[in-house]
Amino acid sequence: MPCHNQQVNNVSSGQEHPMKQIRELQTIIRDKTTSRGDFVFSADRLIRLVVEEGLNQLPYSECTVTTPTGYKYEGVKFERGNCGVSIMRSGEAMEQGLRDCCRSIRIGKILIQSDEETQKAKVYYAKFPPDIYRRKVLLMYPILSTGNTVIEAVRVLLEHGVQPRHIILLSLFSTPHGAKSIIQEFPEITILTTEVHPVAPTHFGQRYFGTD
Repeated sequence: MPCHNQQVNNVSSGQEHPMKQIRELQTIIRDKTTSRGDFVFSADRLIRLVVEEGLNQLPYSECTVTTPTGYKYEGVKFERGNCGVSIMRSGEAMEQGLRDCCRSIRIGKILIQSDEETQKAKVYYAKFPPDIYRRKVLLMYPILSTGNTVIEAVRVLLEHGVQPRHIILLSLFSTPHGAKSIIQEFPEITILTTEVHPVAPTHFGQRYFGTD
């Protein structure tokens, strides 16, 4: 599906149609007959793909290493100063995928819930690395429906000194409205998602954690 903004990147946008394995994983996750075991397995695979693409967005430097045969290899290494932040609770489903790729990465958390009367997002808890204002942030939230929760989370990050251009939002599914709302509020943020579709699988968190 075409991106709605240059800052909204589809992890499969390099092809005219999404890669078949991504589309299959999306199908399994959306299918109401999928068992929880298959759901979690497929979700973890999709998360890993998004995390890998997120890592491609982080700064790196060139380096030279010596192989066991004495060959000089020109490679790259990631710069220090990156961290993850998960929006609880569904964002926590993405933490292990990030740790699998970056074993020592610091991960912060934000708890945001919607007020039952006003439907406005409210921050209840936030804990970050003390120097987060110096870091590039991979913000994790699998489902972008209205975008309100993410917008509130980004505001909290900005209050802690994080620059919008240093925030990369990792998402699995997004509605056009959700992505547009976030970009309108924070034009410099980058959003990575596997799909932009009017109907998002809002049951994701309940199915993943078995609370449905």
